Amino acid sequence: MKNILIVGASSGIGEALFQKLQSQKINVFTAGRKNIRSAGHAEFDASSNQPFIYPSDWPTELHGIVYCPGTINLKPFSRLSFTDFLADYQVNVLGFVAVLQACLPALKKANGASIVVFSTIAASVGLSFHASISAAKGALQSMAVSLASELAPSQIRVNVVSPSLTQTPLAANLLNSPEKIEAASKRHPLQRIGNVDDMAAAAAFFLDESSSWITGQILGVDGGMSTLK
Repeated sequence: MKNILIVGASSGIGEALFQKLQSQKINVFTAGRKNIRSAGHAEFDASSNQPFIYPSDWPTELHGIVYCPGTINLKPFSRLSFTDFLADYQVNVLGFVAVLQACLPALKKANGASIVVFSTIAASVGLSFHASISAAKGALQSMAVSLASELAPSQIRVNVVSPSLTQTPLAANLLNSPEKIEAASKRHPLQRIGNVDDMAAAAAFFLDESSSWITGQILGVDGGMSTLK
């Protein structure tokens, strides 16, 4: 049976993926600030500059990691402080680094593991007021592609899911009225915003053997916003 770790599984996309994988009889382990009754849980705060400790009672083989933490810090560039940039980089990049470095030995023992990270279309499409989050997620995407090359000889795949605006608690302030939802929907070629099941399905695909020859890819799950006009 597969052992998969989801970092940030207590709400939003991570929670949807947790439920999806559990329905497939996969051993799902979680890391974050809240335990949601997984096969095993490790306390971890991606916003703190602390190492991730791989629990001694967890399996020696880990077949996949999905890193879900993210931030939405939308401000004009002139109002972004160094603290804003550092905070976004900590959650989106350094938190992932801490988890992966601790879990890498278990991933290598699985003989065919998959790593999935969540980015944003703002890392590749110019969107106003996204300077801090696009910088952080852009760094995450670049690192993921580099890791895909480095880890390929170990049969470890690394891929990126790049969403557009999605109905999650993190985006609640941007979608807290019917008018905002309608306006956001109209900006997407498919005329709706994303939902957590859209994103969970993409992550589950990258974890599955059906994607076993796919690595180093950035998949836009964005209603066509990044490529269509």
